[in-house]
Amino acid sequence: MLNLLTGAAAGLWLSAPARQGALAAAAALEGGTPRWHLGFHNAPVGGVGPVPLRRIHGRAPEALAGTLIRNGPGQFTRGDQTIGHWFDGDGLVRAFRIAGDEARLTARFVDTHKRRVDTAAGGFVSPGFGTAGAPDTAIAHADDANAANTAVLDRGDALWALWEAGSPTALDPETLATRGTVTLRDDLRHMPFSAHPKIDPRGWIWNFGLGLGSTRAFVWALDPAGRVAKAAPIPWPRAAYIHDFAVTERKLIFPLHPWILSGGHPPLVDRLAWQPERGVTVLVVDKDNFADRRLFHLPAAFFFHTGDAWEDAGGGLHFDVCFADRPTMDGEIGGQLVRGVAVRQDLPRLCLVSLHPDGRAEVRQSDVVAEFPRTDARRQGQPRSSVWSVGHDAGDPAPAVGFNTVQRTDWSTGTTDGFRFGADHLVEEHIFVPAPGGGAETEGWLVGTSLNLAAQATELHVFDAAGLERGPLVTWRAPVALPLSFHGIWRW
Repeated sequence: MLNLLTGAAAGLWLSAPARQGALAAAAALEGGTPRWHLGFHNAPVGGVGPVPLRRIHGRAPEALAGTLIRNGPGQFTRGDQTIGHWFDGDGLVRAFRIAGDEARLTARFVDTHKRRVDTAAGGFVSPGFGTAGAPDTAIAHADDANAANTAVLDRGDALWALWEAGSPTALDPETLATRGTVTLRDDLRHMPFSAHPKIDPRGWIWNFGLGLGSTRAFVWALDPAGRVAKAAPIPWPRAAYIHDFAVTERKLIFPLHPWILSGGHPPLVDRLAWQPERGVTVLVVDKDNFADRRLFHLPAAFFFHTGDAWEDAGGGLHFDVCFADRPTMDGEIGGQLVRGVAVRQDLPRLCLVSLHPDGRAEVRQSDVVAEFPRTDARRQGQPRSSVWSVGHDAGDPAPAVGFNTVQRTDWSTGTTDGFRFGADHLVEEHIFVPAPGGGAETEGWLVGTSLNLAAQATELHVFDAAGLERGPLVTWRAPVALPLSFHGIWRW
């Protein structure tokens, strides 16, 4: 999920006064509303399109024909009510279809039980991550509160809209119409299937499910046909909230930061306590034997997203992660953003964690402000050097919210190159799309979206993945400004 910036300069931390000054400048009101709040406006209730996008720059690569599909919250207000946290908005799935130099957009809300209940009530009565809900709202299981608003998984004849704490929701891949809740196995109905599944080169899907407050997590292994091959609880070293994990060819890697469930009252985010004295515990689980587990320890840090992981010839494990000094989307921040109020927070930087066979663990910290790390999915769990991310460049004033740069970091050389969109853009996650027949890890395109604040429109961009600094090969502009989204996939 998006990590919002409050002030950065070339990847260095700003002092508190400088950061607050940047916030004040970037949040200058226009008609009583900060410009960046366009990213938190409701999407049209009936969705969008399909509508054509207008090509405003360049030409599309001939071999790039497919669909970028993204998911994220799409509704933040009902009547005079505002939702309690950005993470709780109803899921809006958007499909950007590219064919030659033409692109089209379709966007539809996921028809969840939660959305139907909230719509009927005319307010936000369902509980969520940062929304308390109404005490008399009936919740029989987690899927009654499932917002289906975080990510998407391609299952061939269906798309799965994913949330953190419930089941996938199946959608029609062409129309985006909702088909219903997915039950992976009858005896595991409503078991959490998290929003960041990993697909290894064999086509196996690995994922976890987490019930906060529990000392157990649930691990999923689905074969290439989508059947449950393995599913079992594992001991969890602490009742920590985590959003993402990493996999190698043989191992599952769970970094458990010290944002830990404690006592208190709903909403859930208000029950999470930051306990930096406990550091980060990294749980490593063997894919073939869930009982084969090992713990590593790192200094305190917070993260939302990993990139990818691999194992070296000597058995060492390595993974990308975007570490910040403390939680970057707590209840105050997530609630204030949807109300148009900027809140100061720490910035994540791209790091490489190495776990050594002798038990040592170390962090290689770059000076690159980064979020949404993405890699070549063909190399999931295998050695590689490149990781793509979004960040902020020092050439523009620090924004109150969002990112303005796409970038590629090469761990083998320690270099980062990228393209700066400028202060008028809120840049969303961009994903790597391999060129058909291409084998090199940078042979392909980077495809993603931004919200152009000056044009008040969402834009779709395609880059040469190995030459980001040359700018987009092609850019299209939608006839609508969609709210900021979280995660996407490419579907050929």
